Amino acid sequence: MQKDTPLTILIMTPKLLAVIMGGGRGTRLYPLTKERCKPAVPLAGKYRLVDIPISNCLNSGFNRIYVLTQFNTASLHRHIQESYKFDPFGGGFVDILAAQQTDAGDNWYQGTADAVRQNLIHFDDFDFDYLLILSGDQLYRMEFNKLVEEHIASGSEVTIAAKAMPTSEVEGLGLMRVEDDQSITEFVEKPTDPAVIESLAISEALQARVQNAGDEKHCLASMGIYLFNRDLLLRSLDNDMKDFGKEIIPGLLGKSKLRSYIFDGYWEDIGTVASFFDSNLSLASDLPPFNFFEADYPVYTRARYLPASKINKCSIDHAIVADGCIIYDATLKNCSIGVRSIIREGSKLENVVMMGGEYFESLEELEDLKRKGIPPIGVGSNCHITNAIIDKSARIGNNVTLSPDGKEDKTEGEGYYVRDGVIVILKGAIISDGTIVSDD
Repeated sequence: MQKDTPLTILIMTPKLLAVIMGGGRGTRLYPLTKERCKPAVPLAGKYRLVDIPISNCLNSGFNRIYVLTQFNTASLHRHIQESYKFDPFGGGFVDILAAQQTDAGDNWYQGTADAVRQNLIHFDDFDFDYLLILSGDQLYRMEFNKLVEEHIASGSEVTIAAKAMPTSEVEGLGLMRVEDDQSITEFVEKPTDPAVIESLAISEALQARVQNAGDEKHCLASMGIYLFNRDLLLRSLDNDMKDFGKEIIPGLLGKSKLRSYIFDGYWEDIGTVASFFDSNLSLASDLPPFNFFEADYPVYTRARYLPASKINKCSIDHAIVADGCIIYDATLKNCSIGVRSIIREGSKLENVVMMGGEYFESLEELEDLKRKGIPPIGVGSNCHITNAIIDKSARIGNNVTLSPDGKEDKTEGEGYYVRDGVIVILKGAIISDGTIVSDD
């Protein structure tokens, strides 16, 4: 059976607006969010986190998309403006709505529900029947049109996407009690009591639908993806409640028809440095859990028109390498190498996420840097770097050793920060020749 094209889906789909939440400070992702908001954090060598939910929307036929932000939005604005351009006939857009002072109030977004409430005036410019609310920091591939189809067919007023998780792995997630007909009868935001978690385990009938579930009990965890009927959305926001998961959803139980949409694919909440690091490195494995090579469901991003990467005399064991890189006589093991990365001779990188450079330096600029004793962008000669994230346009000199070994969490030094067992080289940092950050 031939798959519907995005254009075919678009013609058939109901009137829907998508809203991507990106307003939080992203403190758990610091220092990657020191100069950018969460949705703008680079991913997989050439993408940004925001490209994932946007691509899921476009592949599902939904092309009216808002991104709500309030912290460090400059790089996100630039990325979206340069990435998502629509012809005038499809009526599509990807627009950023940053928190702003108005006559109605001067508060920043106080939570997910408050962010949507403050922007209802903008949403009302469009005729829509459904609002799809998404997170801006997750890695997954979902056909939202199927979620919408189930929502309409079931007569639901709110549908919440849910992922079945072992009870031992649900810490920090919102959990639901779901009946066999997928109706939601209880919602508990981030429970910590083992007895409460155990009481929310799904039935044997639902567990049988989960792939590779095994014998361990599972709970249905909220993915932070909500589909609201317009009328109910307006009624549920006619108050001072600030958050969907903590207040709005629990307040609708028993009053409105809430249903779960059970998602059984790969899903990772990239909310911490550890999860970001692991997710990126997993892409270099033989069979990565998230596949960027799905021809029918591409992940869209900015077109940079970079040359092919040049790799000479290298030893590479599991790595992804983006466009525009120059890697010479280096050793890479389990690495994600971003656009315009330059790695010089004799250097060894193991378990490294390198985000690359924002531009190429000219020969004249390189000569000027040499006279000033400043390393060029990239990794110098004879460096040894392990368990590291190298942020954009960092300058690492020659004979440098970088590792988090022996460093306590949240250790901060000149140009680096250690978090979750990973040493993060800050965006634009200068690491001088001969620097050693390691207890080995």
